Amino acid sequence: MRLLLVEDDLMIGESVLDLLRDEGYAVDWVKDGDIALSVLESEAYDLILLDLGLPRCDGLTVLKILRDRKDRTPVLVATARDAVAQRIEGLDTGADDYIVKPYDLGELLARIRSLVRRSVGRAEPIYESAGVSIDPATREVRVAGQPVLVSAREWAILELLLARPGIVLSRKQLEERLYSWKDGVSSNAVEVHIHSLRKKMGAELIQNVRGVGYLIAKAQA
Repeated sequence: MRLLLVEDDLMIGESVLDLLRDEGYAVDWVKDGDIALSVLESEAYDLILLDLGLPRCDGLTVLKILRDRKDRTPVLVATARDAVAQRIEGLDTGADDYIVKPYDLGELLARIRSLVRRSVGRAEPIYESAGVSIDPATREVRVAGQPVLVSAREWAILELLLARPGIVLSRKQLEERLYSWKDGVSSNAVEVHIHSLRKKMGAELIQNVRGVGYLIAKAQA
């Protein structure tokens, strides 16, 4: 999953960036609202973590412009503005959730997981299909009930495909969600990770739709 962190406080930004990357998220960090809006015109993200007190263009204005553009990316507002009226304004402007600084990092991660689930139309905390289950909270992977060890990149691919069973994702779409700006991406990186997953979890798990992309089939009713 790829996140955009919009935060001008260097200490907070660095600690949140480290936390999210340690959790396996691909994260890009910008420090003002104008840059955030420019980035979001060309880049796709699974979630935006948005501070309100930003230079050049404040967070509420960023949020309003995004929603006016019909950009439906989930937005988690994280700010020191804790007055009820300000929280209401943020939610009514289009925020999907709100967390007040200083916040517990465990709660931040839980809210991110919840918003990502909601954005793909899932309510259950564990993703499961085709005999494979993953738990985003614990990062546990099971095949036919047995635990399987996967790398961070393999986990990211599994999460993307299992969250959307039956939906084909192209290599480009997977790359966009797996890698941040700082990451170097080789031309066959996605194929290498999928090959490894098939060796660990069965050749039929991740299906290749020739010329289109990859999917994990929906569980049979």
